Amino acid sequence: MIRGVKFVSVPVADQERALKFYTDVLGFRLLTDQPFNEQQRWIELGVSGADTRLVLFQFGDSPKAGGILNASFWADDVETTANELKAKGVRFVMEPKKQHYGTICIFKDSEDNSIMIGSK
Repeated sequence: MIRGVKFVSVPVADQERALKFYTDVLGFRLLTDQPFNEQQRWIELGVSGADTRLVLFQFGDSPKAGGILNASFWADDVETTANELKAKGVRFVMEPKKQHYGTICIFKDSEDNSIMIGSK
């Protein structure tokens, strides 16, 4: 039986730039950084307190960096998290907004991917 999501691949154009953003700005921890092939590395990141991992990957034709990431992060306090990320220079394209299903916001990562943060 399926027990969870092992990792989500984040399309990136520049693996080093994305690694710095996800570790230094978002606070993810580096789990694996090793050669994948001649063009790129296998970079796997962990989220504190979660089993799900992110892989910063350069895809061939699709998906391209700069789109909408088909995944969402969650935070206990979306507004506080957004304010902390803004203080680190993260650009938001949608400010925290209360909806009937919870609070959400959307920011851009270093690769111009749109990523949502929502309440649990």
